[in-house]
This record gives sequence, C-alpha cells and structure tokens, in this order.
Amino acid sequence: MSTVAFVLVSWRPDVPAGMERAVAAHAAALTKAGHKAVIVTADPAAPRTYRAATVTTITALCGTFPCDDTTLRTAIHHGTDALRRELVTVFARERVDVAVYVDALWGLGSIMPHRPQTRNVLAAHVMGHDTDLRAALALEPAAVIVPSATVLAQATERGYDSSTWKIVPNTLLTEPEPQPQRVRDHLHQHGPIRVLARLGPEKGVAALLAPRNRLDRPIEVALAKAPFEATAGSQDELLRKCQALAADTPGVAIQPGLNWDDVLAWLGGASLVIVPSHAETFGLVALEAMAAGTPVVAHDVGNLPALIGDGGILVPHHHGATGLWRASRELLSDAVTYRRTSRAAYYRSRDYWPALVANQLLKVVS
Repeated sequence: MSTVAFVLVSWRPDVPAGMERAVAAHAAALTKAGHKAVIVTADPAAPRTYRAATVTTITALCGTFPCDDTTLRTAIHHGTDALRRELVTVFARERVDVAVYVDALWGLGSIMPHRPQTRNVLAAHVMGHDTDLRAALALEPAAVIVPSATVLAQATERGYDSSTWKIVPNTLLTEPEPQPQRVRDHLHQHGPIRVLARLGPEKGVAALLAPRNRLDRPIEVALAKAPFEATAGSQDELLRKCQALAADTPGVAIQPGLNWDDVLAWLGGASLVIVPSHAETFGLVALEAMAAGTPVVAHDVGNLPALIGDGGILVPHHHGATGLWRASRELLSDAVTYRRTSRAAYYRSRDYWPALVANQLLKVVS
C-alpha cells in the first residue's frame, strides 16, 4: 500500500475547477484500489474526509481566501518556512510516500520541502506563471506529470524541456453503467441540449448563446462560480451577460452549477452536450458526458480532439458558435450516426476509468 498526498491550497468538494475536481477523482481512485490518499488544503471549509481520503487543513498560509494569483504568491513568499515545516509535519504524521504538488502556485510546488521519506512530484494541469514553475522545477521534483499531450506541447513552446514529463490523465469520480439503448434513443428524440461550464470567458458560453440559430428543443446551461477570477466581479458580469442572452431566446434556461456527484446524471440526461471552450488542457465535462453515453459537440481546441475522437463532433474553432449549433443539428437529425457516436463516446471514456488511471499514476510517481 502506498500513501499519496495531494497538495492544493484551494481544494474543497464541489469547487467548479479542473484541478480540484481532478484531485478528488485521483484520491478516490487510489483509496478504492486499496491505497491511502491524503488531500492537503488551506480551505477551512473543507471536510475532514472525502470518499475515504484523509483531508488535512494547513494553517500556516496567512491571508484571506479565495484570492488572485498575486495575493497567493505574496502569502506563500512571506510564509515559506512555516509552510514547509507544516507540510513536513503532515507528511510525517500520515506517513506519506509521495507528495503531488498540484500546480506550482496553488499546489505549493514552488516551495516543496525536501523530506527523504517522501517523493516529490509536480503536477502541471496548466502551464502556470514562469515565476512559480521555474522555482518548482529548480527544486528537482522526482517526476513532473501533466494531464495531456497538449500541456507537453505548451511546455515545449514556452522553452521548457518536457522530454521526461509524463502524462497521467484525469479520471472519473465513479464508473458509470451504460444506458439502456431505449433510454438513449428517447433522449436523442426528446432530450435537452446541455452545457456545463465555469464562469470564465475562455469557456465560450456567451459566444455560444449569441447566435439565433437554435434547435427545436430545450437548451439548459449550468454556470458555476469558482472561488477565483481574473478580475474582481468578472464572473458576475459574465453571468449577467449570459442571462440576458438567454432571456432573448425562448427555450434557453440558465441554472446554477452542480455538485460533483450530480454531474454525471445531469449530463447523461441530455441529448447531447456542447463544450464551447476556446481552450482545454484536458476536458473533464466532455469526459463525463461521454461516460454517460452522451455525444459531445466541441471546438477542435487543446486536448478535446484526442479525448473526444469519434465520441462526438469536432468543429473547427474558426467556425465559431454557429458551427457548434450546425453540427448539433446535423447530429440530432441522423439517427444512425447519433447511435454510433453515443456508443463510441461511452467506450472511449473507459480508457479514463478510475482503476486504470490509479495504476498509471502509481507507476509514474512510485
């Protein structure tokens, strides 16, 4: 049995953010496989356990959170020594074999302490600021992991030597059962089109809602606020814009974001899911939709082409939102293609099931 700790100071359940959601699934997968997982966070609202994983809240990080990157970087700089001591104490108490620093900044990778009994691993879910990433790499982690080849390519473009970095993809929180064909056929004919996204401009939701070429069925958009934003008030401003666009179009409804445990069923109840993102280093929403047998329509950006493949329709990014709606309409009008795409989506998702990804992670970090 191995003990793996994931360090992410912003972690708590149901945060609509990729890193938090990835940590939850990796930890759950490890515990289900018989290992011990520890999640280290600075969020006082986090529970003490999560799906059999131990959750530890550190207190040496001073400041008010959530916050922006600059504020967090300053707090880490002023509290480096105390943070390192607290992390070493946690690792010793929990007998941690591997510490995964989930991001150079938010995962404290830029100050990872040295402890002979613990193997340090840096996770780069996104290519962060050079200030943090260079500091983390200078500490010579035993391994660097990324969720996709997209991040490897971005690292190379930024001038980093990523030749030894390893891909460990994100995974599902649960292993879904395939839907009965009669259920999927009914959804094909009558199910709503659904969109699930965080309130960030890069998610492309406002652009998706702007065109008037809707389909003759309900369109449901779940938008979630994250505990971070590019500028103060930007999420509220984007939400108001999306609500105004939806109000101008009959059949379009905006609703709040979902708890993690509710996502799979909600996406599985759609005829198709549109992922209008302008950039994706992995694509968790697409994966969860596919796991439920729901075809995905998305732009051909980032990791989405490699992830979705024949489990959906990929639209050239320069075709914009109009291209997404057109592809959706064409898929829903072709029963044979729809059924084939739905089946392919489910089977492609199996490559990312928890047991498989837990083994991949352990091979890389051990």
